[in-house]
Amino acid sequence: MPPSVAFLGLGAIGAPMAARLAAAGHPLTVWNRTLAKATASEAAAAGARVATTAREAIAAADVVLTCLPESHDVAALLDEAGLDAFRDGAVLVDCTSGDPATSRAIAARLAARGVAFLDAPVSGGVAGAVAGTLTVMVGGDAATLDRVRPVLAAFAGKVVHCGPTGAGHALKAVNNALLALHVWSTAEGLAAARAAGVDPAIALDVINASSGRSNASMHLFPERVLTGAFPRTFRLALLDKDARIAAGIARDARLPAPTLQLAADLMAVAHRELGDEADHVEAVKVVERWAATELRA
Repeated sequence: MPPSVAFLGLGAIGAPMAARLAAAGHPLTVWNRTLAKATASEAAAAGARVATTAREAIAAADVVLTCLPESHDVAALLDEAGLDAFRDGAVLVDCTSGDPATSRAIAARLAARGVAFLDAPVSGGVAGAVAGTLTVMVGGDAATLDRVRPVLAAFAGKVVHCGPTGAGHALKAVNNALLALHVWSTAEGLAAARAAGVDPAIALDVINASSGRSNASMHLFPERVLTGAFPRTFRLALLDKDARIAAGIARDARLPAPTLQLAADLMAVAHRELGDEADHVEAVKVVERWAATELRA
């Protein structure tokens, strides 16, 4: 029999991840702070049991997955549920885009209870979660990861053991800081090209066939910026948080990282100007405002 699984946090990415687990046949319990969202979820429709409390969900599972906005939310949830809710020998897999220091503290608390912990943030967005092609970057014990690989396989196209506890969250923060830089610098570059008389669509066509291309220039800009469509797939507030984590990691290690700090500073400005509900790609609107131009085709 596959291990019983609990999934806590049915946000934009968490909901399709849980649906993939249900479709794969894992005995699944789901929980969300807004109960109606869990009850109406695709996972529930596929047969997952809906728990009314986090404690109830945790107690029902051998493998518990969390997918919350940040690490402090995970820590608070564990305080609320109580560590005694975990089964002996259970594993907590935290898919939150969190911070390494809090993850290490959580891991130490769980270890004292006999519960293993893996930080396992994901990349690939909502589309990757729906398709089951997410990249999962894992920190923690390699043998523990091997135990839960069949669970992760339900929504992952690639699972990478990155190092000790906190390594997955560190790498995710760095990845997202680079995403922030790619979005912002591409917007600035297109604004400069437009000032020189180059249409943004033509500029992107050339850039994407040249050495300046990135995932942002190849996908986010043609599909969203040029069209003016900004679906809410990943909140700018979360990208702001991740860029700050990446800059903090470098700062704590006494590494000179002015570009990572710049990413954190720029995302903070964009978040402040555009608000909590803006999508991360909407940061380009700040660049457009500063440059007094529009990048739409």
